[in-house]
Amino acid sequence: MPYVPTSTVASMNDELVAAGSELAGNDDVLRGVLAGCGDCIKILDLDGRLQFMSEGGKRIMEVDDFAKLKGCPWPDFWVGAGNIDARNAVEVAKAGGVAHFKGAANTAKGTPRYWDVQVSAILGSDDKPSHLLSISRDITDEWRAVSELNEAMDRQAFLTAELQHRIKNTLAMVGAIANQTMRGDDVDAAREAFSARLMTLSHAHDILIQTSWSDAPIKEVVNGALASHRTGQGRISVTGPDMVLQPKQALALALAVHELATNATKYGSLSGKGRVEITWSDELTEGVPGFRFKWAESGGPVVTEPPAAKRGFGSRLIERMLSNDFSAEVRVSYKPSGVECELVAPLSVLTAPALLVEVAAE
Repeated sequence: MPYVPTSTVASMNDELVAAGSELAGNDDVLRGVLAGCGDCIKILDLDGRLQFMSEGGKRIMEVDDFAKLKGCPWPDFWVGAGNIDARNAVEVAKAGGVAHFKGAANTAKGTPRYWDVQVSAILGSDDKPSHLLSISRDITDEWRAVSELNEAMDRQAFLTAELQHRIKNTLAMVGAIANQTMRGDDVDAAREAFSARLMTLSHAHDILIQTSWSDAPIKEVVNGALASHRTGQGRISVTGPDMVLQPKQALALALAVHELATNATKYGSLSGKGRVEITWSDELTEGVPGFRFKWAESGGPVVTEPPAAKRGFGSRLIERMLSNDFSAEVRVSYKPSGVECELVAPLSVLTAPALLVEVAAE
């Protein structure tokens, strides 16, 4: 005898009878399956209008009154790309295919959800599609987990690239300091100057690490750069409001303050009984909010401006780095009463990332 395939419904009934004679043809069984299923099971007409929704589906879709939704175009529950996917799914299922897509759609009460959707045809007695079956599975938790993982991976990639850039920039800065410091025949003096500059750079890095390299309090930066120059005699005063610097600005200011303090200790006010006053403020300059930083020495030996040929790395560092990293005007004055260094910049540069300008290894 030729093989006659058994219909899906007949096969299912045979399996139900085998499981228990009272299960086949039992409406309560069907009702229990639809109510207990966590998926949203819907029946649509061939135009994609909503005709039926399972009890479990109503629960997950937060539907209190299905009568208000019956007859509504199912694709209109989706927006954007989801609406296009839903309309395409209806057409594929009408043609006898099985459509599958994933997308976001709100519940009836407006709760955001993310769904895994399958749409297929329900065949009539003539083996042609009479209705469409849509099964939507809530995968919001999985989607969020994947999204968070992707965001974490993107952030990690960004942080890795940022770290590599900062390491390269720091190494360039260290190379420039080494190249400029190790000139001349006095190896011991060069080694001492180089170590002091690296220590200053290290202190500034420690401050930035505490804020994950987002910014640095200016008071901590200045005091860190002055740490090795204080004698406990109260000859250095530091005053100014609480303000924060961008990472590049913090490194530049730390090195500049260190160079100024080193010069003051060797040749300026701190070599005798003089004083240093360090101040900064936010103030209006020609109607524009500005940032002003000032170093002023007094009470030391008479100061004269060195010839341009004898201006060292410290002087070039002060003027060049501060000017670049603060987009500022920097003035160094050699007054008879002592050295003064003043930086004037727009206040906005303290909140905008500084341009990355490397120290030239001249």
